[in-house]
Amino acid sequence: MTSALKTYLDHLAEGLPQAEPMIAPEDAPLDRGITGGAESDGEIPALSRLSGAREDHLGIAVCGTDGTVAAAGTDHAFPLQSISKAFAYGAAIDLHGLEYVVEHVDEEPSGEEFNALSLDARTKKPKNPLVNIGAIRTHAMLGTSREERVERLRKILDGAAGRELPLHRETFEEEMTSSDRNLALAYMLRAAAAMEDDAAEVVGGYTECCAVLTAVEDLAVMAATLAQGGCNPLTGRRIFSREAARQVLSVMLTCGMYDNAGDWVSDVGMPAKSGVGGGIIAALPGRFGIATYAPQLDLHGNSVRGTAMFERISEDFALHLLDGVPPGDLEERARELLEERAG
Repeated sequence: MTSALKTYLDHLAEGLPQAEPMIAPEDAPLDRGITGGAESDGEIPALSRLSGAREDHLGIAVCGTDGTVAAAGTDHAFPLQSISKAFAYGAAIDLHGLEYVVEHVDEEPSGEEFNALSLDARTKKPKNPLVNIGAIRTHAMLGTSREERVERLRKILDGAAGRELPLHRETFEEEMTSSDRNLALAYMLRAAAAMEDDAAEVVGGYTECCAVLTAVEDLAVMAATLAQGGCNPLTGRRIFSREAARQVLSVMLTCGMYDNAGDWVSDVGMPAKSGVGGGIIAALPGRFGIATYAPQLDLHGNSVRGTAMFERISEDFALHLLDGVPPGDLEERARELLEERAG
């Protein structure tokens, strides 16, 4: 029997068949940097098309902390991209301890584009681990060699998803041909004495982990792993300590949506992380994880239709952390919404 939540998600996906391009301001940057981005709102980056992204791709999934998954739309696999940053941050915390990580990467919103040279003028620390320069520094913490760092993060990503996630080699190789800006950020870290590791090795491993393929259900499980204090709800495996999961969600809430994080907190109100592959994850602690996929991006590098789906589901189910109303049972609320629509 199809659940009411599944039916609700089907209707939600059907209601957003395409993203409407918006007219970009005349002074808007046309180059979103080496990790992708769109030339104007509602466009698919060329990099995403390497993995088969299409205009009609749209998916959404919800995974409860009991392991129940409801999904609608496409199951197309796409690169994780910057969503991997959140999991690298958690891995670094569990490897070194929170105090050590915060000594090297701050936890403050930058208000800048994701590929900006975001170093504090006094401390020489990246502003947070979810912009590129902070993620590069965090990735360097995961081992003493490229192989060790990649192996550690790939195991974390696989564990959070509950299955082995493959590398999309074509995306990885293409990104490496245009990695000048990330290399520049890595060299700036070295020039500021904020990182000692080999810049090219760190950027290569960081880029490889961004090119791991996921589908929207994988992302929902990964989000639910964070929501359940670091324990995968499908496998029962502990992926992160509770301290690491809490810290990851804290930084996701304030920094996870690039330079649009403020609007996201106001309109959606859940810790979230986006990737320029078109995915977005969000978690309601203790309850569930939600993920969306739609490859058209806005000027911040966030999915246009993914953001619209989150705004709608947050409103319909009262999921905003500051609503002052405890979220009810998703299945019951979905049934109410369907009855209201039918009536």
